[in-house]
Amino acid sequence: MATQTFPDPVPPAQASNPSFSPLYRQIKGLIKRSLQIGEWKPGELIPSEADLARRFGVSQGTVRKAVDELAAEGLLLRRQGRGTFVSTHHEERVKFRFLRLVSDDDPTTPQPMERRFLECRRTRATQEVARALGIKQGESITQIRRLLLLAGTPVVYEEIALPGAAFRALSAERLESYRGPLYALFESEFATRMVRAEEKLRAVNASAQEAQLLQVPPGQALLLVERLSFSYGELPAEYRRGLYNTQHHHYRNELS
Repeated sequence: MATQTFPDPVPPAQASNPSFSPLYRQIKGLIKRSLQIGEWKPGELIPSEADLARRFGVSQGTVRKAVDELAAEGLLLRRQGRGTFVSTHHEERVKFRFLRLVSDDDPTTPQPMERRFLECRRTRATQEVARALGIKQGESITQIRRLLLLAGTPVVYEEIALPGAAFRALSAERLESYRGPLYALFESEFATRMVRAEEKLRAVNASAQEAQLLQVPPGQALLLVERLSFSYGELPAEYRRGLYNTQHHHYRNELS
């Protein structure tokens, strides 16, 4: 296991320095670094707060504050009486973390959806995709096209672009045979865990092809959701363009 360097005790004078990072934030950064290098895998129990405090040479309260923030960000998961675990997309309570479409009749519950994969192929990054993923235009990517259906009716059409090097082995056959969440597959078989995402939303009109896929009239208003997902280290790992039919559903988000 690689040796880690821990922060030196902070001189009191630094507390007034605008660039100074509080000690718990430094500990938070070290824990995130351990997650990034795979010291603790998704679903695994991390050391106790007391053990981490001894390891980093800080108080248990400092570690607790760092862990609290990581849990609030969805990177760690506390389980009463069992300890703190690395979050995983296989976890039931994390499974729908990035799914925001809910029924008008039941606005608090994400709807489990049927998936229908239309395509999975190797292609070249367009300028838009390259800019989002931080790669060069024309570089190899893996592209997925799929529909999400509720009660047999398509409600979401998605185009997903993934960096080619990391997802070279992904195939249509593997997608069809996998029964869990897509992000869980990326996590367990491609060592890529989506830890956060940025989204842009706007209204668009359905093209003829999009209307046919979503079984709506051409020109119908749809909600376009463009999502850029990041793995550890703020690494862009997925660019997703989703068209949502919100005739009987809406896109729900919580702000705090």
